[in-house]
Amino acid sequence: MTEKIRAKISGIGAYVPDYVLTNDELSRMVDTNDEWITTRVGIKERHILKIEGEGSSYMGERAVRQLFEKTGTNPDEIDLVLCATVTPDMPFPATASIIADKVGIKNAMHFDINAGCSGFIYTLITAKMYVESGQFKKVLLVTAEKMSSIVDYTDRSTCPLFGDGAAAMLIEPSDDGTGVIDFIAQSDGVGRNYLYMKAGGSCHPASAETVANREHFVYQEGRTVFKYAVTHMAEASVDVMKRNGITADTLAWLVPHQANLRIIDAVARQMDLSPEKVMINIQKYGNTTSATIPLCLHEWENRLHKGDNLILSSFGAGFTWGAIYLKWGYDGK
Repeated sequence: MTEKIRAKISGIGAYVPDYVLTNDELSRMVDTNDEWITTRVGIKERHILKIEGEGSSYMGERAVRQLFEKTGTNPDEIDLVLCATVTPDMPFPATASIIADKVGIKNAMHFDINAGCSGFIYTLITAKMYVESGQFKKVLLVTAEKMSSIVDYTDRSTCPLFGDGAAAMLIEPSDDGTGVIDFIAQSDGVGRNYLYMKAGGSCHPASAETVANREHFVYQEGRTVFKYAVTHMAEASVDVMKRNGITADTLAWLVPHQANLRIIDAVARQMDLSPEKVMINIQKYGNTTSATIPLCLHEWENRLHKGDNLILSSFGAGFTWGAIYLKWGYDGK
């Protein structure tokens, strides 16, 4: 009997800028220190794109080129380009289109998805739908975020949190049981009051006043976001495990969004997971928004085995959240 066609991750590339902003350097820019940041969020450093005139597509292009080289993929083979980002190069055209042009993709549909830090989860679900429909054979999924472009480096409550980075994945059909098996994805619009960037959209277009008032930066009410994140990431992850018969013993890895080490630890505890089964690299990259989960998968790629049970879990602006259960599609080595 032929297995159901599923969508699997068949390769991954990544890019982070060379410049590393450490906690010590940050403490010379704003009233903070290494101990304060490490204790509260678990971040030691973050990578920052310093190249003048370059944005998210610059990093996305480099992640895609690495992916194509690793997988032997020709740009003409790509049917669809999806880019998850909250920091597009410009309001339009889509950053997916800019990346597609830069790497020579000419035969594909492309568009962006903005779901905050849940951007990767939502975009992988979207890619899954297109692949399982039979319409597309090769989907390029890119996550690219230049968070430094919307961070206020005079705001000690937010500037230590974010970093820049990008990743690219090839999503293809699978008939061997690997790939995305199940997912839970939900939203609650109440989040618009607690995590947002006020100006730059159609309600508050850019003006001298909005710039002077520093309204083009990330704002969040940290305590509220923390409570929602722990609750919803844990609930979605536990629920998707239960309905698929996955236990702490049969789960190979939890791959959580890297926003705050305390959130990750709380979610893992509610899932009864040992720390050895949780991918964590927040200390090196900070919160790269939609790119955090892919950067983890890229870093752990050589330790992943075909058929491994993974739970990917996120929470982001909106509020948006979700969890994906997938069986890894290939041996990383």
